[in-house]
Amino acid sequence: MRRSTEHLVVGATMIPAIHDVPAWRFQVVPQGIEVVADPARFRPSHDPCGRDLRIKCGAALMNLRLAAAQLGRDVVVRPAPDQERPALLATVRLARRRRVSRSERLLYAASLRPAPWRRPAGERPPSLREANELAGAARLEGAALVGLPMKGVNAALLVTSGDGPADWLRAGQALQRILLSCAVLGVPASVEHEAAEIRGPGGVLDHGDVPQALLSFGVSVDPVRQIDRERDRDGDPHRVG
Repeated sequence: MRRSTEHLVVGATMIPAIHDVPAWRFQVVPQGIEVVADPARFRPSHDPCGRDLRIKCGAALMNLRLAAAQLGRDVVVRPAPDQERPALLATVRLARRRRVSRSERLLYAASLRPAPWRRPAGERPPSLREANELAGAARLEGAALVGLPMKGVNAALLVTSGDGPADWLRAGQALQRILLSCAVLGVPASVEHEAAEIRGPGGVLDHGDVPQALLSFGVSVDPVRQIDRERDRDGDPHRVG
């Protein structure tokens, strides 16, 4: 079991995620894997609530799950808000054996290629079928895509129903699944997940959803700069798919 877990960690850390230098690390323990903040790299003064850290950690957890699927294993991920161990972000344990799905094979293969959100954006927006598929990817992780009807910009907010540590981990996993799905579909994508850049004064949308990331598809402009100009004029955001 320990050898399988170690192979899983090695496989997961080889996959690019939405970070350059991770501020967390995987730790193999008898019960499975712990994900802990790296005190040498995590700067609480820059991210006092740990939101950004957990979103990026969630993306890495998605990679870990895909790597486990290639080994024919499920994993159970549990957020770990522990006052006695504040550096502990999540725990992971191997679960039942199963067959890897075609979708998981495609996502894993896409994950081994250069990160699609670091490529220059093209000019191919997603089709309706592709948009619905991306919305489905968000739903699989307990999140949702909310469209922003802005002229000349194909963009969507990734939202969650809450705004706590578990929600940030969930958002990171959803974000990684969406970005890898974009790579499989051949849809150029870019992402912004800094809270100050994507949230309005209240921090939530009219229907209570909390924005966690802004994705733009097939465009070469900066959607963040257009939100303030276009959101009120073009109407309320609506769910995609």
